Formats: sequence, structure tokens, C-alpha cells
Amino acid sequence: MDIYAHRGSSGTHPENTISAFREAARLQVTGVEFDVHMTKDGELVVIHDERIDRTSNGNGFVKDMTLEELRGFDFGSWFSSDFKGEPIPTLQEVLDIFSTTHHHLNIEVKSDIFPYDGMVEKVVKAVAMMNLDARVVISSFDHGAIRRVKQLAPQLETAALFMESLVNPLNYLRSIPADALHLFLPAAVRPFARGVLDEKVKVRVFTVNEEKHAEALLTVGITAIFTDFPEKIMAFLQTKS
Repeated sequence: MDIYAHRGSSGTHPENTISAFREAARLQVTGVEFDVHMTKDGELVVIHDERIDRTSNGNGFVKDMTLEELRGFDFGSWFSSDFKGEPIPTLQEVLDIFSTTHHHLNIEVKSDIFPYDGMVEKVVKAVAMMNLDARVVISSFDHGAIRRVKQLAPQLETAALFMESLVNPLNYLRSIPADALHLFLPAAVRPFARGVLDEKVKVRVFTVNEEKHAEALLTVGITAIFTDFPEKIMAFLQTKS
């Protein structure tokens, strides 16, 4: 089973930080997943939420701050004092960490709440500049953004994110178009997911943190998951192989 470190090794390190990504980079997992927003001054930063409140000592929307302003906040202490002073990383800094590793990179474009004019173009350009096209999948809940990726760079793998079950998922994926389906765990055990797998479409499931859930997904034919605890889940699955 392919294992992706969700927001880096976010079960043991503060999510979407350099520390979490360096930990993921040393693991022999398939890949890493992370989220991208855009700042007031057009810089791409790696953070999950639209606001910085949950994962820093600041508050407010990413879109309303410059990169310099965001760099003034601590993105590690909320998790543990061991990570005090962690800065918000840029997309470029994260790509640099994985530039010479084997890892597949899932970049989630977080434009489903705020549209971030020009962000998709900047993400595609950043990937191309690093010659990472073959090692990247760009995903989003904003399926219009996925369509834009395909218009700009047809060679890039794309994935549509969903929280719920779908009617005619294959037709919908083709209409975007998207190459893969990324599903919320409860939806992944529904019969429609089996039909997608039978058509050889890639299905990756989030977020799988318990061994029993990983085992259940194996049983229904899922072969790729996102987890906050990549080392733990990898060790468990090795006992099942």
C-alpha cells in the first residue's frame, strides 16, 4: 500500500512545517501531502487553514497578510514547546526538501474558500521550475482549479477531493478532467469506490491514522492512503505483507 505523510509527519511534528517535512523525507514512504495558500503579496505558503489561528500564535487570514508578516508568527509551539519558533514554510522551501528524494508530492491547492487569483498558475510554474512534473499530483476540493491545472499542464497528474459518495464518479472525473479520486475515509468503503477501482482509476484515502482502518481499506482494494502517522502505519502494514 502506498503511504503518504499527511501534512508531513503531522502526528509527531507540527503539521505543514519544515520539521514535519524533514521527518517525512527521511521515511521510506511513498509520498507526502501538503496544502498551499497565497499571501497578500502573492507568495505561496504551506498551511492547511485559511486562518493562522489554530496553528500559530497569531490570528487572521493568510490572504490578508504578507509573507514577512506571517514570518513573525510561531507555527510550532501550539504543538509542543520543542518546536518553538517554527516559521510558516513557502512552497519553494518544501519543494527544496524533496527535490532529491524519491517521494511523490501531493500539493493540495486550497482555493475552495477564497479563489486566490493566479495561484494555480504559480503552483504549476514552481513545479516545472524544479523539474518535478513526474513526481507531483495536484489535488483540490476546488475542481475548477483542477481543470485549470490540466489546461496549463496536461502532463501533471490531478486529483479531485471528495468528502462524500458520488453518483457516476467516473463520468464526473472525466468531465473535470481529473486523473485520480481522493476520498474521505468513510466514503471510501462505499460500493461506488469499488466501481472506480475496477476501472483502474487511482483512489487515495484520507486520513487513516488507525491500523484497523488501514487493514479494512486493504480488504476492499484501496492501495493508497494519507496518514498523520506514516511511520506507525508503515510498520503495521509491513506485518500484513
